Amino acid sequence: MLINNFQLIDELGRKLWFSVDDLALIAGIKSASARVLASRYAKTGIFVRFKKDFYVLNQNWKNYSLEQNLQVANMLQVPSYISFATALAFYELTTQVPRGFFESAAQKRSVSFKAGGAVFNYYKMKRKYYFDFILRDGIFISTREKAFIDAVYLCSLGRYKIDLAALDLSKLDKRQIRRILTGFPDKTKRLVGKICRI
Repeated sequence: MLINNFQLIDELGRKLWFSVDDLALIAGIKSASARVLASRYAKTGIFVRFKKDFYVLNQNWKNYSLEQNLQVANMLQVPSYISFATALAFYELTTQVPRGFFESAAQKRSVSFKAGGAVFNYYKMKRKYYFDFILRDGIFISTREKAFIDAVYLCSLGRYKIDLAALDLSKLDKRQIRRILTGFPDKTKRLVGKICRI
């Protein structure tokens, strides 16, 4: 059954994000027609296209909370978890995070998505370093200590920069840092030891 534009926007507005298949199902049209409609609506600014087959209703995107942005970040690249400066800012351990900039650890690949005035960066982590994250309010996010170690690990490889002067290291549990660091390279351990004096 075909629905009108207002009904379509209303239905899509209830979703955090949607695919072409979601659009086809809600609009009562074939996938090929939904793909054309999605492309047209993205060009006119009704939809925000983040990547192939991943859309957000623009009127929703403008009003998303930080938590909703982080949920979108989790879904853009699966599997992934929020980490690095984004998680450090979430835990109020740093003041240096630009608005609309989200960083995650990923298993598949390093990639960046830019849309709707936001940037979503994913840094590939080796499987053995992909741990110590939790599900909190529907968001996969590293623990505070792991966010710090993830950032320092990539710094030690020359793949990341972090403003150490902006970090509040007093909020980190040194026992947890030692536990997490166990399997990391010596280069990372030395850098963490120098920063945290452990």
